[in-house]
This record gives sequence, C-alpha cells and structure tokens, in this order.
Amino acid sequence: MKVRIEAIAVAGALCVLAGTAQAADGLLIVQKTTIGAGAPQMNQTQIDSTRMRAESTGPTGGKQVVIFDGTKQVLTMIDPDTKTYTEMTKAEVDAMAAQIAPAMAQMQEMLKSLPPEQRAKLEAAMKGRGTPGPGAAAPKTVYKKIGTDKVGKWTCDKYEGYKGDQKTSELCTVDPKVLGFTASDLAVSGQMAAFFKSFMPQMADQGFKVGTVAEQGFSGVPVRQAFTIAGRQTVMEITDVTRQAFPDSVFQVPAGYQKTTFGGLGRGRRQD
Repeated sequence: MKVRIEAIAVAGALCVLAGTAQAADGLLIVQKTTIGAGAPQMNQTQIDSTRMRAESTGPTGGKQVVIFDGTKQVLTMIDPDTKTYTEMTKAEVDAMAAQIAPAMAQMQEMLKSLPPEQRAKLEAAMKGRGTPGPGAAAPKTVYKKIGTDKVGKWTCDKYEGYKGDQKTSELCTVDPKVLGFTASDLAVSGQMAAFFKSFMPQMADQGFKVGTVAEQGFSGVPVRQAFTIAGRQTVMEITDVTRQAFPDSVFQVPAGYQKTTFGGLGRGRRQD
C-alpha cells in the first residue's frame, strides 16, 4: 500500500487543534487543501472524545483515510482504492525517530568538514524544506498580527509567522466560539500531536492551534493557514464546521480490508 507523506502531513496539521472542552457529540470539520501547484483537495475530519478520522480526496478522486485512536495510541492509514490498511503504534513512531537520529548526527559531522559557503547552501536548502539543521532544535515560530482578512464566511485576524528573520507561515484566525468549538472537543488532537512529536516535531507549528497570544503567539482558531511541507507550500482553509454524532464504524477499518505491515513512509507490505 502506498502511503503518501501528504496524508500524514494533512493528519498532522489537523491533529494539533488544542482547545477547551465539553462535547456531548462529535465535531465535523470540512477543509479545502492545496499542496503546491496541485488542484485543491477536499478533506473532512471527524472528532469525538477519544478518536479522530481525517479523509482527503485528491484531484483525481482517490481517497486517503487516517484514523487516530487516542486510547490505544494507534494511527491507522487506509487506502480504499486497494482495500488495504497499515497501523502504526507509538513505539514504532519512536523507533523510526531513533533510526533517523544517527543519520542526522552523521550529517552534522559531514557539515563540519564542508567549506563555509557549501555548508551555508546546504543548511539553507534544509530550511527551505522545513527541516531544521542536523542536531538543531526546530526554532519557535513568532507570529505578528498584520491586520484582518476574509476567509469564506468569516472575518479573521491575519498573522505572519517567522522563524528568525525568515517568514515561514501565514494564519487567519477567528474566536473558537464563532466555530462552536469548546476545549474538550479537541483534546484527542493534542494526543495525536504528541504521538508524532519525536518523529515530526515541526508539525506542532504547521497545524491548527487554539490558544492565547501568550501561549501561541496568536489568538483563535486558524480558518486559513499556509506553510511549507517538503519544499511545497500547503494552504488549508476551513469551509464548514458542524456538530454530529458519529457511529463507531466511522473510526474502524471496513470489513474485508487487508492489513499490510508498515514498511516506512511510502509503502507497506501485505500480510498473507
């Protein structure tokens, strides 16, 4: 099964909605996502108290589904076209991060031996792909409010995000009450952010957040955000938010689907 990194990126972006809570039913968030020069994709995320499901539809009609179970700490990636699915546990995610660490340390040593000009070019290229340099922690994003804008039916506060002197993102936010959000509605999304923290720490700056200026550097829920993943700009806009009650089947793999073992980002291997 082919697991596109964009599917995980979208899930990561959806996962870090961190708010204040009290939900008797579920939350359905509909989004339009544009990656690079590609055609817009329509995504929907269904959230209940302990689970979330993100479904994206590509420009050619193919679907990708990602389900996170906060209680079991398992991420499931489903490919409806091939009727297969792959599961990742927290232990597997941490193991992948541990495997990458030596390679990053080796690259750091290699960089030390390069002439200053070549080293600067390589570090700049890594920053352009949204990746901190070897051994470097991802710098904190600082947001600056620059005015207001209009996204769909909402008037929003516009922010620009900077890491150092480099602009890395844009946000346009509204008060969560405008969307009907409360904090516990989104508690599981914070768990999913923690799930990926060791492997993709940059996701914390690329997804939705609900917080105060003191905590996040901006106020409210982003109804539009633009950032870079793997060298390509991603733009995500919320188009609708509704409350719904979801059956358990929404968060389960459909009957008859074949499980594949996780073979790293990009592919899985069937279990026969």
